Amino acid sequence: MTEAWLKANQRYLMASLGLVRRALQRHHSPPGPGGGHRPAEDQARREWEAARAALPFPSALDRLVAAFRLTEFERDTLLLAAGVELEGTFASLCGACQGSPSRPHPTFGLALAILPGAHWSALAPGAPLRHWHLLELGSGDGLTTRPLIIDEWALHYLTGTPILDERLAVLLQPVSRDGDLAPSHQAVVRRLVQAWKQAHGGAELPVVQLCGEDAADRHQVAAQAAEDLGVALYRLSLGLLPAHPADLDLWMRLWQRQTLLTPAVLLLDMPAATADEPHRERARLLLERLGGALILSGRDPWSLGERPGLSLPVGKPTLGEQRQVWLHGLGGDTHRNGQVEALISHFDLSAATIRAVCRQAGGGAEPAGGAPEPDRLWEDCRAAARSRLEDLAQRLEPAATWDDLVLPEAQLRTLREIVIHVKHRSTVYDTWGFAAQSHRGLGISALFTGSSGTGKTMAAEVLAHELKLDLYRIDLSQVVSKYIGETEKNLRRVFDAAEAGGSVLLFDEADALFGKRSEVKDSHDRYANIEVSYLLTRMESYRGLAILTTNLKGHLDQAFLRRIRFTVHFPFPDAALRAQIWRNIFPTATPREGLEATKLAQLNLPGGNIRNIALHAAFLAADRHEPVRMGHLLQAARHEYAKLEKPLSPAEISGWE
Repeated sequence: MTEAWLKANQRYLMASLGLVRRALQRHHSPPGPGGGHRPAEDQARREWEAARAALPFPSALDRLVAAFRLTEFERDTLLLAAGVELEGTFASLCGACQGSPSRPHPTFGLALAILPGAHWSALAPGAPLRHWHLLELGSGDGLTTRPLIIDEWALHYLTGTPILDERLAVLLQPVSRDGDLAPSHQAVVRRLVQAWKQAHGGAELPVVQLCGEDAADRHQVAAQAAEDLGVALYRLSLGLLPAHPADLDLWMRLWQRQTLLTPAVLLLDMPAATADEPHRERARLLLERLGGALILSGRDPWSLGERPGLSLPVGKPTLGEQRQVWLHGLGGDTHRNGQVEALISHFDLSAATIRAVCRQAGGGAEPAGGAPEPDRLWEDCRAAARSRLEDLAQRLEPAATWDDLVLPEAQLRTLREIVIHVKHRSTVYDTWGFAAQSHRGLGISALFTGSSGTGKTMAAEVLAHELKLDLYRIDLSQVVSKYIGETEKNLRRVFDAAEAGGSVLLFDEADALFGKRSEVKDSHDRYANIEVSYLLTRMESYRGLAILTTNLKGHLDQAFLRRIRFTVHFPFPDAALRAQIWRNIFPTATPREGLEATKLAQLNLPGGNIRNIALHAAFLAADRHEPVRMGHLLQAARHEYAKLEKPLSPAEISGWE
């Protein structure tokens, strides 16, 4: 709005108030036989006509009257209440007309008495003034004697300074576009805009559902569409809406009131379609009663009932699109292509997230003038992709290195080959074209087999540490469900959340989850087999590294085993390997005295139990203010064997004392 319109609108509003003020004055001091008020009233009418003629385009008052279809009496009643807030003489005149200075606010009874075209229905709950909460009734006994108070939102609008009602603002968050969209997302925007423009012939706007894994991408598509349509966009989570139907109805009415005068789109973040009953009830009421432009944003589509709808998938930007966003965010430095290729190879991020990482890293230049360190960008990407998995799996901090891993050479070679496959998958799949041939079999999966304590989890830590990727252990108690279909949904959430960061997924005791498919005898068997089939397919398409560990390789489904790219058997360590484990088990800062690795290797235990003994012995030595000696280890070994309910044979501790 222009400065000229603001001044003209203010002039017109005050002239309109002048006409209502004349009605108050006429009621307070009725004209005598000579009609003494006529000159003043004629002057007020001329001022109003002149103000109306000076408007470059319709006033806020006229727009409000048209939007809510107010009669002349309803318009003047609204002005009567507005005058108390905007013009100093109104309060005293209202008090004088009502016989008491303590009654500065007008009443409906006063409006009926002084305004032309009066009708009782104007104050009905379903009439515009009360239905749209343009006026509120103050406290009192009678309907006609209760004060009429103009709503603050309506008052601001009349003055030409529209605001977002505070009852809406407390829940809504404005959304604006953050940079250019990827071409694939621009195509979604065009479909959305076209669908709404085609419905602008009086037909109800279809509810648009933006579905995809990344909320930031969905929000940016909605923001671009709103910008193209020239309207504001506000975001709200469905769970924040009032739960009580009456409160929800008020909120929806206030939102519709807002959009009738200031066009806006509501972007509603939806939970999973399997949300609890309160969420489903809110969604049902909202879809039934809330008109206007509405976008639902969520991973999966919702049932819209009778509402017309359009579901649009919003995928992640393609690798090429991500590459362009990275280069633009890093200052367009093509010399950094190698760094960008490594980032897009491991991280599948939204355009908004990539831009945020670039800004956090300095937008392509450190304060000293150099480029952001590659390690910093990598760690920022890990952090950006991490949040979605935190509530689905346990993140392990990988500290173990190759020096900590004691295995035969063949197993170590296979583990290093796993690292090679993960590091160079982008080159082989994308640059060399293997992904174009088939999308099947591109997932990198490894099966670690062996008894407890042989180093399977440590090996997963070593791989994650070497690759500089997050390692998540999947808690089977939170994934496996007794309810049909729920295990599949839980696993889908895990894989989809891990996809953005290319995280290393560690499934402990995988035989419990990836077991043999059974003969179908009932519906539970059928769904269990569907879950295994889904897992076989999802493992093949997962862009990260998935590691499965098991003590019972024979219990795994054979079809599943055929699709595992790497299998590493962790053998029970022989005496030579156990001696090497003992040599590496103590940190360099641990004081030791008289320890003999060959004698300690006589204990017929795997590495996990060896670590328990070493740690227990260190505590015993610290308590006695001594270095770790063979005697401490003997005491710790007896404790460990007792815990295992296993006898400690004399041969295993021969020569210790």
